[in-house]
Amino acid sequence: MPLHRFYIPPNLYTSEEKAAIAKAITAIYSSLPLFYVVVLFVEVPKENYFVGGERNDRFLRIVIQHLARQFADDSRKRDFMNRYETALDPWTKKKGIDWEIQVADMDPVSWNENGIQPPLPDTEAEKMWKELNKAVLYEPEKGGFKAKL
Repeated sequence: MPLHRFYIPPNLYTSEEKAAIAKAITAIYSSLPLFYVVVLFVEVPKENYFVGGERNDRFLRIVIQHLARQFADDSRKRDFMNRYETALDPWTKKKGIDWEIQVADMDPVSWNENGIQPPLPDTEAEKMWKELNKAVLYEPEKGGFKAKL
């Protein structure tokens, strides 16, 4: 699951902009089951939002946690950052705000979806989750996985 938390001052984005941002982020993860992608907008009151010790209502802080996949090397990390920046460009650079992005690879062993340990990457079970776009119980069977609906 990639979890994206956008810490924003009030009124930085409209409801429509938030929906568009969530869709742009989700598109980056087309190889994953799309329900893995979670985008949260956390509004921080202006009196509680400081950058460099000063109040700031034109700054965006993004914290991303990756669970479903981890980056194999630094070049893949930078490739992701470049794709992410490109996807967000209409709501960052083109909006004239300052922003900061942090990505952390998390331990997937400590992750469940609806009480189920997610299937390993590129397995038949993960393909099933992607096709159904939801977490379903699965069990190994000869020749692949069988959903337990």
